[in-house]
Amino acid sequence: MTTSKHVSWENLSDEELFKVRICDLGVQIRGSEVEPRVRQLYDELHARGLHLRPRCYLSDEWLSPGGQAAIGIPFYLAHPRLKALEVRTMAEVEGGTASSCMKLLRHEAAHALDHAYALHRRADWQEVFGSPRKRYSPYFYPADPHSKAHVRNLPENYAQCHPEEDWAETFAVWLNPASRWRTRYKGWPAMRKLRYVQRVTREIAQLPVPRRQPLLYGETATLRSTLSSHYRKKFRLYRLEDLSFALRDLKHILRTGRDTEPGERASSLIRRHKRLLVESIAAWSGERASHASRVVTGLAKLCDEHDLALRTDPEASLVKLSTYAATLIANRVHTSRYRTKKPR
Repeated sequence: MTTSKHVSWENLSDEELFKVRICDLGVQIRGSEVEPRVRQLYDELHARGLHLRPRCYLSDEWLSPGGQAAIGIPFYLAHPRLKALEVRTMAEVEGGTASSCMKLLRHEAAHALDHAYALHRRADWQEVFGSPRKRYSPYFYPADPHSKAHVRNLPENYAQCHPEEDWAETFAVWLNPASRWRTRYKGWPAMRKLRYVQRVTREIAQLPVPRRQPLLYGETATLRSTLSSHYRKKFRLYRLEDLSFALRDLKHILRTGRDTEPGERASSLIRRHKRLLVESIAAWSGERASHASRVVTGLAKLCDEHDLALRTDPEASLVKLSTYAATLIANRVHTSRYRTKKPR
């Protein structure tokens, strides 16, 4: 579907908006909430004496393309209507706040610097962070939440995912003018990494800025897939499991919104309390928060698709939904399957 020049996609329903191609959205960084955050990133790099300014552009995800001194920023951050669609579809907006956006920009800037100066090929870099050839699994990796060998920037102990992510997280903390890293990480093994970042960036500051024009992989103007296709791909990428079997169970907890007294939408309740749900489920089940988040997101999506509403008051419904989600995850941990017995 190509939108008419006379009809703004901003006013389309979610169902209609899903049919719009990403390249037809026409969103851009200039004039959006992303613009001052990119400017802040450049100011922070300047304050540290770094002359490279990674080329920032809108893409379909957060990334720094391999070998390129560039940063891809999700297109949905450039417009409030698209942010609203993102939260209704995925139950969260990655980089949706000023703080989280800056953490991600600093992280991707570290990758861009690495790409520009091939830092991961240096023997001293590998001595500090490890081999860049280590197997990479960004969604499923072992992590020690109490480790003091890694800094804390992005959620899920992401620095432990891979040596290159460890570098990026360490750089992000070092670059953040409010991190107080000298005090916070005093006595931690991670301090060695932070001091390495400080040393190697001083070297970089003396080098000429690479003049090669970066290739902008996945730039929105070239993405001809519809938003519907984009989100189907995203669900597969994030391994958001098929929880369609849970509909029968949910109807014992909830009811359809088409009843005479529709009540509050269940998906709204889940999304409003997503953080509490995820933290509680992860704490009691022993599963990682990212996995719990995928299950909670899947349940919210199922509630949306079938117009489910609250059967009882919000507090009681939240307890039941939390218990049910925790049961699904516990089943997965012990039996490798989510399915539960039908409630009596």
